[in-house]
Formats: sequence, C-alpha cells, structure tokens
Amino acid sequence: MSERHAGAPGQVKEVTSLANPLIKDIKALSLKKYRDQQNAFMAEGLKLVIDALDLGWSIRTLVFAKAGRGNAAVEKVAARTVAAGGTVLEVSEKVLVAITRRDNPQMVVGVFSQKFLPLKDIRAQDGDVWVALDRVRDPGNLGTVIRTVDAVGAKGIILVGETTDPFSVETVRATMGSIFAVPVTKATPEAFLAWRKSFPGLVAGTHLKGAVDYRSVDFSKGPVLLMMGNEQQGLPESLAESCDRLLRIPQSGRADSLNLAVATGIMLFEIRRGALKLAPEGA
Repeated sequence: MSERHAGAPGQVKEVTSLANPLIKDIKALSLKKYRDQQNAFMAEGLKLVIDALDLGWSIRTLVFAKAGRGNAAVEKVAARTVAAGGTVLEVSEKVLVAITRRDNPQMVVGVFSQKFLPLKDIRAQDGDVWVALDRVRDPGNLGTVIRTVDAVGAKGIILVGETTDPFSVETVRATMGSIFAVPVTKATPEAFLAWRKSFPGLVAGTHLKGAVDYRSVDFSKGPVLLMMGNEQQGLPESLAESCDRLLRIPQSGRADSLNLAVATGIMLFEIRRGALKLAPEGA
C-alpha cells in the first residue's frame, strides 16, 4: 500500500500526532454532539469494518495501527476504503489508544456515516418481527437488544422518544457488529402511535398489568410488533393502550422485574421460536 502525503478523500496518510485535525475529529465522535454534527460514528475491529463494507455502509475513514502494515486483510480493507473515496490513516499506538480510549485497542477503527430507516419505509410482511423500544436509556441494553434482534432474524428496531444513541461507542461495542445488520428507526411518540394504527399484525407489549402469559400467545399469524418499555418506568399508558395484547413473563423469585435486554431476548426467542432451527450435525 503506497503512502500519500495528504489526508484528502481517497488517500493514505501516516499520523503520529494527537494534534492532527483528522484525529481530533475522530476523537470527538465519542460525544453525541459531534456525532450528530458529522453524521458519523466509530466502529472498532477489523471484522466489524469488513462486515460493514460488505453490507454496503459508507466508510469515511479507516484508521489502523502501524503493526497492521503488511497484514493482508488490513491492506485489503485499506484498498477498499481508498477505492470508495475514504481516507486511510496509519497511526501510532498512542494515537489509537487516544481515539478508542482503551489501553489495548483493536488494530483497526472505521468511521462510518450514520444511517436511519425512515418510519414510513417500514413495510411489515407475514413473519416479520419489529421491536419498538420506549426511551431506552442504557447503551449496553440497546446494543444487546440490537444484537439479539440480529440473532433471531427480526427485521429491525424502532426507537421511540428520547433514547440513548444507537451510534455511541458503547452501544456499537455492545452490538458486536449487529449495528450494521439491523435497520434502526427513530420516531417521536406521536409519530409512532400514528404509524402503529396501520400496522397489519399483532402489537404486543410487556407490562406489569399484563394478565397473559407470553408463552400462551400464537405469534405465527402475520407480522408482530413487540413493544418494550423504559428500564425504570416500563411502557407508558399511551403505548400500553395501543397494544393488542399486554403480556407478562412469569417469575417465581424475589425479583419483580427483569433487565430490559434480558426481557426483550426472552420475548424475541419465543416470538421467533417456529423460525429458529438448529442445522443438522455435520451440515
């Protein structure tokens, strides 16, 4: 991979200084204010970057450690970045530590353009499952739910109201790469409720007032919209009243509630149970 002298799009540059403007811009992506301004976010790890490129995400900048020079996979990703008009930065370990805020950073970091699916573009079909999360606050919870949605083959996530940022460093890390495979939509409560009226299938929510065991419901007919409430307050009345069914997950211990990501996972694996099959041994 040849080195070029500038940091313009489609070029390669070696950087060792934390004062470099390109590095400052990337470091700023740890703050939502600057992610929004740049409409960008950061993802760590060679596999994640490769997966993102394979799934058609637009890469702006590839950062890799000097130790990656000569690594065939890194060189290939760098070439793909340049071909796509992105900038490639070969940096010192000190710079990589500063960017990732980790003592043992991944060898490769990618900066990508954010992507949201417009709510109006969701076209639910038979067998589809969508998850609506109300005011989710914890990035670890959101990232884990995105990863679970990916694992069960659900279609995507709708973020309702003021939620944690799906493109924060913490959320992206928790998704383990699923942020690139799962469509994410955001909507105000009012816009979501208006859209929900035309949803063609079952709308189910978990709620402490729910009197129906989630295992007793037939989720196989038509698409399903699963509503999950905020970590502290659960579903607000406005969303609960819009559900066709309010469900509960039975519990027998002293705890009277479950972590949001755990509860969502339990619900999703039940909803998708008929579609999830183990491959035959040796396949």
